[in-house]
Amino acid sequence: MTRDPGPTPPSERITSLDALRGFALLGILVINIRVFSMPEQTLLNPTVYGDFTGLNYWTWFAGHVFAQSKFITVFSALFGAGVLLFVESKEEKGQDAARLHLRRTAVLIAIGLLHAYLLWYGDILVTYGLTGIFLLFVRDLDARRLTTLAGVFLLFVPAIELFAAVSVGGEAIAAQWQPAEAAIREQVAAYRGGWIDQMSHRVSSSFQRQTSGFIGQSFWRVGGVMLLGMALYKEGVLTGERSTAFYRRLVAAGVVGVGIVVAGVAYVEANDWSAGAALYWRQFNYVGSLLVAGGYVGLVTLFVRWRGEGLATRALAAVGRTAFTNYLLQTVVATTIFYGHGLGLFGSVSRVEAMAIVVAIWAVQVPLSVLWLRYFRFGPVEWVWRTLTYGEAQPMRLEN
Repeated sequence: MTRDPGPTPPSERITSLDALRGFALLGILVINIRVFSMPEQTLLNPTVYGDFTGLNYWTWFAGHVFAQSKFITVFSALFGAGVLLFVESKEEKGQDAARLHLRRTAVLIAIGLLHAYLLWYGDILVTYGLTGIFLLFVRDLDARRLTTLAGVFLLFVPAIELFAAVSVGGEAIAAQWQPAEAAIREQVAAYRGGWIDQMSHRVSSSFQRQTSGFIGQSFWRVGGVMLLGMALYKEGVLTGERSTAFYRRLVAAGVVGVGIVVAGVAYVEANDWSAGAALYWRQFNYVGSLLVAGGYVGLVTLFVRWRGEGLATRALAAVGRTAFTNYLLQTVVATTIFYGHGLGLFGSVSRVEAMAIVVAIWAVQVPLSVLWLRYFRFGPVEWVWRTLTYGEAQPMRLEN
């Protein structure tokens, strides 16, 4: 039994998990930048706002094919694995794992609520926290049962959407797919205004995402991926324990996934981006993103095996170890750039320019994460999270 009752020390961390988490966290910004910089509706229908031709179109296309729903899928799977890793670690130390997990989750939800209502409506932390409570009750299922349950969860949303497509058609999402121009203008005006002005959209959008959006969609998708992550952890997939051939097959499946997503784009464009086609189009990416995410797991794991002590691996792992801090830092930086309390560029930056900002943020976050971990055990937000979880201040500085 390990004597130290606190968090897992850096020396005992799994490099492949940290590198995967860092890779996913950086990739998530490729999609989040769209709703940091443009009206929320562009995430559903990219044609409703901004230039959608030339390099701007291809920037969207590359992001849709290689990033949208892919990196968040990897991140969610890792969260599910992390729940098991945390619980197992506490049980090995003879601690009350369930109580600590629930306290840890409560802190996550509290930080998420502050993030959503004070900074950015696109918060994922509340969804993770609420779903994480459910995971506690299925943690003892074996990998096969977890995979079966994950399948049920993952089928829920596409089943509902395909039923709506067949029974109602495009009218089911027409209002969201092609919103009124006045609503778009109001949102642009709100985010170009001050912090109080932004509340007119941020509060209502956050509330919708955490209530009907959570019950009707995100719980099932995120929960299904987390369950799958738990199964993959138990099978040694996420911890790099499988054969090289296995991870190569994951990469091959990822290539198939890319083909499925591209086929979806061809389909919706052939149907002139109609609302009726959209409900079918969404399913191409829904399925394809699971395969592409698996391909990323294979790629990163193979890379870590090849260059486990290399600069890129250590950089990704550093970002992964400070993922909580980096996630919130992305919000602070992006909202300062785009919202009215900062530079006020909301709605005036092209997709190409937004991607340039993503690269600039990466260029700061990666070296900053590496530098920080030379002196400290955790990122600052990770330290707060652990301190509140364990009920006592955790040692922050690394011992010389």
